Parts: sequence; structure tokens; C-alpha cells
Amino acid sequence: MRFAGNVIWFVFGGAVLALIWLLGAAVFAISIIGLPLTRAAIEMAKMSAFPFGKDVVHVRELDRKGVTATTATTGTIGFIFNVLWACTFGIVLFFSYIIAGIINCITIIGIPFGIQSFKLAGISFWPVGRRVVSIELAKAVREENARMQLQAMRPSA
Repeated sequence: MRFAGNVIWFVFGGAVLALIWLLGAAVFAISIIGLPLTRAAIEMAKMSAFPFGKDVVHVRELDRKGVTATTATTGTIGFIFNVLWACTFGIVLFFSYIIAGIINCITIIGIPFGIQSFKLAGISFWPVGRRVVSIELAKAVREENARMQLQAMRPSA
């Protein structure tokens, strides 16, 4: 089902949306300062071209570094770049995904595609610091992080 869904998605709009992500990546790559946005946009272009079977996780969920002086600084810089992205390409992509989601949800057969559109709309504003991974890896990372948080909350005997 993933393969068929990805092929249908790519042919009926995923390629165009991925190209918008890549256009944004190219524009920000030219400025050199926008290289963090370039990496994030390329990650999201992969997700936008073939969304079925993939999920997006924050990089802090993957590396388990938590908040340190270094990660706080990169978090601040990432926030600034996310705002810059949201004010330029993010708003265009957001509305593109919302419109595609509404059109897809009109028919019963298009609902899975509409759900993917709404998922992508949610991440189109804040791409910096996100990584595209398989659904299975995302689930494993989230379960491991939840287990670690639970252990930290329990009093030691």
C-alpha cells in the first residue's frame, strides 16, 4: 500500500510540492547563511514527494542530547530560521497542503491523501531541526524516549 500510495501521491501533486521545497532550498543555499534551511528543506522535499511510510521527528528525539548550552544556541538559531522560512516559503506550502488536503478529503478514496496533506501542512512552518525517518523508527524513538522519561519520574528504591 505504501508504494502505491507514494506513486499516486507523486503523480498527482507530490512532485510539484517537492519542487517548491527544493526551490526554497536553492534560494536559501545561495545566501550561504541559509544553509540550515537548505538541509531542512531537502529533508522535507523527500517527505513531500513520498510521504507514505515516513514520519518526521525532531533531531533532539533522535540524539537524546537534551538541552545544553550548545543545543540551546542551535535551538535559538533554528527558531530564527524557522520564522524566516515561515514568512517566505512556509506560508505558500502551508496553504498548498491545506488546499490539497481539502480537495482530497472530498472523496472517500482520497482521505488517506488528505491526511498526509494535513500532516505536511503542520510541518511546513517549522522544518529546521526535523528529520524524515520511517514510521517504525519514529515509533521506536518515541517509545524509548517515553520509557526514559518514565524512569526519570519514578522514585528510585
